[in-house]
Amino acid sequence: MMANLFSIFDPTTNFFNLSLNWLSTLLGLMFIPYSFWLIPNRHSYLWNFISNKLHNEFKILINNKFKGSTLIFISLFFFILFNNFLGLFPYIFTSTSHLNFTLSISLTFWLSFMIFGWFNNTKHMFIHMIPQGTPSILMPFMVLIETISNIIRPSTLAVRLTANMIAGHLLITLLSNMGNNIPFYFIFLLIMLQILLLILESAVAIIQSYVITILSTLYSSEVN
Repeated sequence: MMANLFSIFDPTTNFFNLSLNWLSTLLGLMFIPYSFWLIPNRHSYLWNFISNKLHNEFKILINNKFKGSTLIFISLFFFILFNNFLGLFPYIFTSTSHLNFTLSISLTFWLSFMIFGWFNNTKHMFIHMIPQGTPSILMPFMVLIETISNIIRPSTLAVRLTANMIAGHLLITLLSNMGNNIPFYFIFLLIMLQILLLILESAVAIIQSYVITILSTLYSSEVN
């Protein structure tokens, strides 16, 4: 039962030994309004409104007023958001429920921040390991704790997103499998529960995209 339950996350469609399900991560590009590149309308205005709100939020965290500096984080937000939402549709592979996808993103950003910080702000990186006011006897322990905390950051980002996406999908799957085992007059209640859970999962998709992006922005601000 558990193997069948978790099999909903397996990429099973293969073509020439290449899993085509992973190509669903690129479907988010289809949701970018074509009018965003052409004539402005309500869709492009909404796109620009969300982008500007995110820019105003991120520039405070990284202490930079130029939009180009926040563009990578805005792109990360929309990329994760699209993949989270696509996983809610039937028969579409949920790429954000796999560690190899989320860990690839978090590890890439973390390594980029670390390389940039240690090569350009080496003194600041060493100072950041010891909080201000730390007693001398505790300094070696604080360095060890801060080092471990820094190393596990990409894994915590990846596991946070993966666990939240898996939890919601498993609940939806469990409720769907109950349809054949309950009386007919409970079908309507089951459908209402699934609708409410789907709304909750939509909110989780937005919140998790925002949380991952905010944490990435905070990690970036620490190396500047």
